[in-house]
This record gives sequence, structure tokens and C-alpha cells, in this order.
Amino acid sequence: MNPSLASFVAGLPKAELHVHQVGSASPRIVAQLAERHPGVVPSDPEALAAYFRFDDFAHFISIYLDVVKLVETAEDVRLLTYEVARDMAAQQIRYAELTVTPYLSVTPELPAEAFLEAIEDARTGAERDLGVKLRWIFDIPADFGVPAAEMTASIALDHHVPGLVGLGIGGSEDGFPRSMFVEQFDRARAYGLHSVPHAGETTGPATIWDAIENLGAERIEHGIAAAQDPDLMRYLAENDITLDVCPTSNVALKVVPDLEHHPLPTLVAAGVPVSINTDDPPMFGTDLNREYAVAADLLGLDQAGVARLARAAVDGAFVDDVYKTELRGEIDAYVAEWNATT
Repeated sequence: MNPSLASFVAGLPKAELHVHQVGSASPRIVAQLAERHPGVVPSDPEALAAYFRFDDFAHFISIYLDVVKLVETAEDVRLLTYEVARDMAAQQIRYAELTVTPYLSVTPELPAEAFLEAIEDARTGAERDLGVKLRWIFDIPADFGVPAAEMTASIALDHHVPGLVGLGIGGSEDGFPRSMFVEQFDRARAYGLHSVPHAGETTGPATIWDAIENLGAERIEHGIAAAQDPDLMRYLAENDITLDVCPTSNVALKVVPDLEHHPLPTLVAAGVPVSINTDDPPMFGTDLNREYAVAADLLGLDQAGVARLARAAVDGAFVDDVYKTELRGEIDAYVAEWNATT
């Protein structure tokens, strides 16, 4: 990416739709938590960088769960979440839907009520202090099966969670069909939550079809395997189902061999709506500005094309039309000012 386009991206107001709460903790915050709760996760920055090099998806899940274990108290939750928003503000991220996995954090020592109070306190503080609007997608960790799904649904539906907009599924796909979780998604959708499962990251198009047909998926996290199925790409395009794509994550986890072979251009050429995201940015050595740079290179975009990516994320967001109009207006004003001064 040329310096001018990089500068444009750095100042562009953005929304992020696929980013995990714990996986977004910066090395500074992970090190601070590791010092509070000594164990297997190193607190030294260089050692931590080496720790975040993954052999494959299974290895990533193991490391991710080690980091989750550092979040033991309500204050840990509040600190992590607020500091994630601070890092987002520095990238001009105005709105983010954070994927939160209560099943991995709620314990007898940190009950659901305390966990929810902590994330909501961080959410209101982030909007007040930093100008970052956070919303939650509560995530079922598939590897823990139906009991995890039931607990997640209970925490989501039996408590008042003002920032909650959706229910998702993360973790492994192989051996955990999305249809396992129909009952919990049916209840969540009846409650008014949106359906946002991970699918088609580490498995093929069949998992995406499963998520659409059985869970009523309105957006798909990752979904890059859709590029293997022309009928599926056509369906996604015709039904305006956005894929929340995370290019660097896909390479880091060896889902695709390298960026040159990433299917993003195939998806875009087929008219599939996409948003660009980070997934677990510090773990993959990236941020949203870098992901926009990657997408611009893959798609051959100029400033106008990058701005279209930013608007596409706003279009896919689960937020009211009034705020969407406001954020689109902010993007348009930024582009107009850039064009007038360059």
C-alpha cells in the first residue's frame, strides 16, 4: 500500500464486526494480566510474541484458552474490555461488535451478574470517554457442546444485557455441526437477537449452508469456504448475507497458505457482501488498519474503494438506521475533506 493510501486508511472512520473480546487484548494488557495471575502465559513482551505463533487452528484454540484463564475477576474483565476500546479508538473505529464468550469466563468466583456488570460498565465508559460504541455478540464455544450453548443462551436471555445484539458460535467446526445448536438459536432469535455463527473457516461450504438453513444466519463469521461453491455465493449475494472476513487470521491459522491465495477477490467478484475485520488482532500481529491495507492490495482498491469497504461494514452492522446514517455521514465527510485537501 502506498503511503498516501495508508494515511487515508489510518484516519478513516470504521466499524468492526468480527473481533473477539479476549483475543483483542493487547500484549500490554495480556502482560499485565499475566503478572496478576502468574502461570503459563508469559508476561515478557518478546516471550509473549513468540507464544502467539500458532502451528494450526487447534494450537490457536489451546493458546486462546490459556489467555482466557487470565481473566479471573470482574476488574480483569472491565480492564480488558475498556482497553480494547482504547486501542480501537486509536484506529478510528467508531463502532464494534465484540464477540464475547461468557461460558469461558463465568465461574462461581465470577458469576454471570458480575461478569455482565463489568462488560456493561466498560461499554458505557468506552462510549463516554473514547467515542467507541460497543455491542456484544455472545458466542457459544462449540468444542464444549450443548451444555455450553445452554449456559450461553441462559446468560443472554435470562439477564438484562443492554449491549447484546446477537448470538454466535466459535471454536471448532469439524465434528460440531451448526445444527447442534438449533434450539438455542431459535430461542435467541425469538427473543430478538441476531444470528451470527462462525462457519466455513476450517471446513467447507456445507457448514455455511448448515448455518443458514438451521440457524437462520444473518451474517457469517469468516465464511471464506463459500468461494468453493458458486451456488452459495449467489445465495449470499441475493440474500445480502455478509461474510465478516479476517484475511491475516486465515493465514496465521493456516486456513489459507498465504495472502496471495486468499479467496476474498473471488467472493467480491461474485457480489458477496463482505466486511473486513481482525478476529484476534494482537494474537495475529495485526490491527484493522492493516487488514484494510491487505484488502486494498488483494482487491486493487484506491481511496474510494477502501471507503466502500468501510461503508459495507456499517451496512452489515446490527445497529439502528439512525446511527448507520450518522456513521456513513462521517465516512462521507472524511472522504470529501480528504479529496479537497489532496
